[in-house]
Amino acid sequence: MSHDRTGPLTRRALVGGAGGAAFAAALGLPIPFARFLPKGLVPVALAQTGLEGKEGLTVLGDRPVNAETPVHLLDENVTSGAHMFVRNNGLTPVLSDEDIANWTLTVDGEVETPLTLSIDDLKNDFDPVTLQLQIECGGNGRKFMTPAARGNQWTFGAISCAEWTGVRLADILTRAGVKPAAVYTGHYGADLHLSGDPEKPPLSRGVPLAKAMDPHTIVAFAMNGAEIPLLNGHPLRVIAPGWPGSCSQKWLTRIALRDREHDGPKMTGQSYRVPAYPVAPGTEVPDADMKIIETMPVKSLITAPQTGARVAAGETFEARGHAWAGDNEIAAIDVSIDFGATWAPAALEAPANRYAWQHWRAEISLPDHGYYEIWARATDDEGRAQPATQPGWNPRGYLNNLQHRIAVFAL
Repeated sequence: MSHDRTGPLTRRALVGGAGGAAFAAALGLPIPFARFLPKGLVPVALAQTGLEGKEGLTVLGDRPVNAETPVHLLDENVTSGAHMFVRNNGLTPVLSDEDIANWTLTVDGEVETPLTLSIDDLKNDFDPVTLQLQIECGGNGRKFMTPAARGNQWTFGAISCAEWTGVRLADILTRAGVKPAAVYTGHYGADLHLSGDPEKPPLSRGVPLAKAMDPHTIVAFAMNGAEIPLLNGHPLRVIAPGWPGSCSQKWLTRIALRDREHDGPKMTGQSYRVPAYPVAPGTEVPDADMKIIETMPVKSLITAPQTGARVAAGETFEARGHAWAGDNEIAAIDVSIDFGATWAPAALEAPANRYAWQHWRAEISLPDHGYYEIWARATDDEGRAQPATQPGWNPRGYLNNLQHRIAVFAL
């Protein structure tokens, strides 16, 4: 079975002279010495140091690009492309108009009829669906783990809820015919390994068949009614909402149905896994005792006012934000102004659809001048509430759902 997942441009860009043509197209100028460009090396002007189309994000790393959104920029009900966080494991592919026009998705493995679908095939041959869907990095909150866990030190901003348009993955798999042996998907994208080796995927994860067949798991070709931003997976990506964002493969070129748990890069060992039992902080956990993360935990954000805000003592102002809970819904959101000694309920809106985050608002008055903190605590529909401090520690710092808090000065 072929493992060609890179698509036409990215493979050319790394092997053979056509890479120079692709880079020249991206730069808008010829590259006279393109034939001497070493394999795997991207021109400086296209290096992974910029965040084209993004506004105000905090860069955590530039090889690969990882950038989170300051919480106050997530105040939008629907996350804009400019404010959607970026989590990459490899190098962003350099894509020409021709590559986009010729893009295909291969569906193979444990299927009756392997498929090769263009984006036009997806748009014309399947029922479209538009949904607001949350995507969150499994390591969101890692910065607050003690002892520290290695990896990008995300605070609270590796979360988004945009409006995605695409087709249900279940409809694609049904068209292909799912064999009885199929139990898991394997996803492949066109991003490139940091080594520049075009045969080495930087990440290939998947989901159990039941998640793939959920009607909210889609193959998306548009975001907020426009093209998906390149850094977020243009022209095609999986959205497997409520689960770690690594399941939502970007620059999607292939989905393989497997007769076993997928074993692609970042699918085994300690990647996107937590201990199967509670461990003391700092414990070394054998790979055999790690389990794959599926649903994300209950969380919430205070998106307004911005931390450090100054308000008038005794006057009422609005605090607001969002809450979400992986496969679950939010049942309640409470806020505190006295460091968690007492809590008051906030007004909570229903989600736009399942797997959309829920908006909340609260009217707050600070009784006297001084320093205050606003804390938010969400509770899901199974009664699980956010803790005030980190939950159980794990070696890679995943699933930290401690309460969000902001500083406010009453004058």
